[in-house]
Amino acid sequence: MAQIIYRRAQGSDAGKIVDFYNFVGGETSYLSFEKDEYPMNVKEQEDEIRSLEDKEASIMLLAMDKDEIAGIATIHSSAKVKARHDGELGIVVAKKYQGQGIGTELIRQLIEWAKGNGVTTRISLDTRADNVKAVELYLKFGFVVEGCRKNSTLLDGKYYDLYVMGMML
Repeated sequence: MAQIIYRRAQGSDAGKIVDFYNFVGGETSYLSFEKDEYPMNVKEQEDEIRSLEDKEASIMLLAMDKDEIAGIATIHSSAKVKARHDGELGIVVAKKYQGQGIGTELIRQLIEWAKGNGVTTRISLDTRADNVKAVELYLKFGFVVEGCRKNSTLLDGKYYDLYVMGMML
C-alpha cells in the first residue's frame, strides 16, 4: 500500500496535474472529459493554482505517492455574493490507487477545510448515476441526491443520467 501525503497544489505541480488529468481521462468514462481532453495547458493550470491562493473558498488538494499524483480533489466557489457559499466538489483518483481510501480521505479533508474557511456552508457535485461506488461514497458523507439530469451524458451512442448532489455543512 502506498504512503500517501495530502497537500495543497502548488504552481510547480501544474505539469504533473495536466498530465494526470489527461491520463485519467482515458482510464474512466465517468469524468467529463476523455483522454487528452483536459481543457488547460500547463501555463493555464499554473495560473489557476496561483489564483486559488487569493480565494478563501476554493482549493485544490493532491494525494501524492512520492512524486506521483494518486488523486486530485477540488472545491471551486463562485466569487458572486449570492453563490459563494456553495462550493462545487470535483474528485478523481487514478485507477491503480482506487480502493485504498484515498478518495474518502480527500473528501474528508475538503469537508473539514470547507467547514473552517468561514464562507462555505454547502457543497455540491454532479456524478453519473451509474457510478455506484462514487454515489455510495458521497451518500456516506451526507450528500443527498437533489435531482437527476436525464440523458445528460452521451457516450458511445448510449445516454446516461447525471445526479446532482449536495449537502449543507
